Amino acid sequence: MIPASFKYHKPGSVAEAADLLSKHGSNAKILAGGHSLIPMMKLRLAQPEVVIDLGAIDTLSYIENRDGGQAIGGMTTYAEIASSGMVPQALSEAAGQVADVQVRNRGTIGGSLAHNDPAADLPAVVVALDGQIITSSTNEHRSVLATNFFQDLFTTDLAESEIISEIFIPGQAQGSGSAYLKFANKASHFAIVGVAASVTMSEGQCVAASIGIAGAGPTAYRAKLVEESLVGTNLDDNAVEAASEKADNGIDMNDDIHASGDYRAHLVKVFTARAIRLAADRAD
Repeated sequence: MIPASFKYHKPGSVAEAADLLSKHGSNAKILAGGHSLIPMMKLRLAQPEVVIDLGAIDTLSYIENRDGGQAIGGMTTYAEIASSGMVPQALSEAAGQVADVQVRNRGTIGGSLAHNDPAADLPAVVVALDGQIITSSTNEHRSVLATNFFQDLFTTDLAESEIISEIFIPGQAQGSGSAYLKFANKASHFAIVGVAASVTMSEGQCVAASIGIAGAGPTAYRAKLVEESLVGTNLDDNAVEAASEKADNGIDMNDDIHASGDYRAHLVKVFTARAIRLAADRAD
């Protein structure tokens, strides 16, 4: 189908984009990579009067070490993250598994997090790595913990007047390892279930664990009971299996043509165990 008519703006700075967004409010949509917005517009599921394209703002695309962690610009592509040796391995792995080469070369981390598709890979990883979402607007910038940012199906804490300008990933402690694994839809490569794990080991014991899960429920979530069960163990098979059994606790599993809720609950446990083991193998 053909989208409804709209006005197109291509600002050259974040400030200009924020001014346009403030001016047009709910009538405007931000265009990042376009892989979610453009199909929705063609199907007329979204009919913005104004489209604000961030593609000309070069200052939003970067990966740099800062304050003991990594700062990633909101317009940084999946391909750039996947090929970066600076970010935690779980993040580069997840970015490298998104869709196909064409999508990875155009799609952006900011667009993915703002859209918050329940089957997207990156929200689960940013949650597991205790990431922070930094927003820009005509008002004060905000920094929101990822665990508070993702709220429900296609719903985030991002205000209508805000742009995701940066994602900050805190540095991993010594003795840490991370991993991302998923059971993917064969056609779209979206996650039917995806699990990001980060563990920290000290003297053979797990002293910290963080598990982020995508695809299973309406939004990415932290598997807190799994994390609590892992801490204090040596992450042997019994400990990992017992903890992973709690990965679906309290979650209303998605149930659709791709997988039933029961099957997703099974996959969550299996892939949580696998991701924990791989992260533990990488802990140094």
